[in-house]
Amino acid sequence: MGAGLVLAGRYRLSEVIGRGGMGKVWRAHDEVLHRTVAVKELTAGRYVSEADRVVLHARTQKEARAAARITHPGVVTVHDVLEHDDRPWIVMQHVDGPSLADAAKEAENRRIDAREAARIGLHVLGALRAAHAAGVLHRDVKPGNVLLARDGRVLLTDFGIAAIEGDSTITRTGELVGSIDYLAPERVRGGDPGPASDLWSLGATLYAAVEGNSPFRRTSPISTMQAVVTEEPSPAVHAGPLGPVITALLRKDPADRPEAAETGRMLLEAMEGRTPAAAQAYVPTRPVSREELAAATAELPAPASAPIPAPVHAPEPGRDQSERHRPYAREAADVNPAPRRQRWRTAALVVVLAAAVGSAAGFGVMRYGGQGDGGSEGRGGSAPAEGSVPEGWERVEDPTGFSLLIPKGWKRLSEGGRIDYTPDNGRHLIRISADASPDYDDPCRHMLDIEKGLKKRLPRYERKQLRTNTFRDQLESCLWEFTWVEKNANAGERHAIDQVYYADDGTEYALFMSAPAADWPVTREQFDIVLRGWRPAEE
Repeated sequence: MGAGLVLAGRYRLSEVIGRGGMGKVWRAHDEVLHRTVAVKELTAGRYVSEADRVVLHARTQKEARAAARITHPGVVTVHDVLEHDDRPWIVMQHVDGPSLADAAKEAENRRIDAREAARIGLHVLGALRAAHAAGVLHRDVKPGNVLLARDGRVLLTDFGIAAIEGDSTITRTGELVGSIDYLAPERVRGGDPGPASDLWSLGATLYAAVEGNSPFRRTSPISTMQAVVTEEPSPAVHAGPLGPVITALLRKDPADRPEAAETGRMLLEAMEGRTPAAAQAYVPTRPVSREELAAATAELPAPASAPIPAPVHAPEPGRDQSERHRPYAREAADVNPAPRRQRWRTAALVVVLAAAVGSAAGFGVMRYGGQGDGGSEGRGGSAPAEGSVPEGWERVEDPTGFSLLIPKGWKRLSEGGRIDYTPDNGRHLIRISADASPDYDDPCRHMLDIEKGLKKRLPRYERKQLRTNTFRDQLESCLWEFTWVEKNANAGERHAIDQVYYADDGTEYALFMSAPAADWPVTREQFDIVLRGWRPAEE
């Protein structure tokens, strides 16, 4: 079944112009009205049970009804719904142009200019406002469902999982539908979505457009859901004036997000190159006292001792990377500890985090004793139980004061301010670093600046992830993973990961591991154990 097939005696298929998990979209010719149309084929219907096929048919009808209720130039029109080969097909308006996802992939640096993204967001917002006014929630706003016509129009498509006011749901109990990394936190927790949920998805879509990557996508569906509920996205460094708008839309609590009318005004200002003043009201900036923090987290489970990180220095062959980082301090009794620095965060965020941690248990999310993910979500069974030493490992007390678990046979090397543990002179290594007076208040921003230099110095550098996470109860933590190729051609590709965070006294810590890429699966599991067993000097 393919090109040349004529459906319902009038729609002749020509070529596939899009694919997705549920099916594909064909360009077709309407031989009655002599116009080009798009036809969605639900290929999933071929391989499911009869009960599931009934659900697919119902969703197709629902998509058509949802789109038919909305009269707006920014919503793709559904012309017809028909049945062929015992499956439903949807005939839609054809849009000559790519999706936002495809446009970003094809763009220079794989990103959309911030002002253009604001313009696109303004059009998508208009379509959503029309849908909400008609009693329809889209529920799957993402870059792949935003179409960019070559004449400048922006259209929203695929209302396949829309919620229609007054209709009974066709989603089975416990089923989570939609692209997980664009779902609002309240939907991940199982709450009822509302217009604010679509606005969250719009914020995530705009982030992906300007940064070139989804803000919450992780290595598995479980870790992605955890990130949506509990983590803040890495700073949108390319968002320009659109940044505060994205931050406002991605507030965890739907009540804290701007409404559609205010969002429209902010997007318009960002499109004109002006930073929206109103958006600043949604950016968390209020310092939280220890009393407020204690009250907000009073009902959280008691923390277990999890690992800490230090500042990142990626190894460059033959070069000392420690110029800006001091060894773990506390060596001289006459050195006063750095003063405690107030960390800036919003009380509302802490409360939301507390609620999220409680709800995360419903998804089977694995966390290190409630103290943060360390970037190792879902790696069941590899980390030791609290206080235990796994077989083949030993606990060492470093002379500078910290303690950690290392594989037996690994030895300590200290050079130029670095503290490494390695079995083979650095080919495989654990690196511990600390900076008592860091120049940054944001570890991910620090890592982004370091990354700029690494791109020039490390051949074929490639970022795997660089994102905020919660580590040892510190909201301001950052996980960075990357690969590169050694300058020595015989050395091959290397893989590294670094967990960075600030302690209460303001010290920036990092735990870093690196190994040949061929050994990465084992090294990644070792990293989980190192994180779990880490004890800083103050403990």
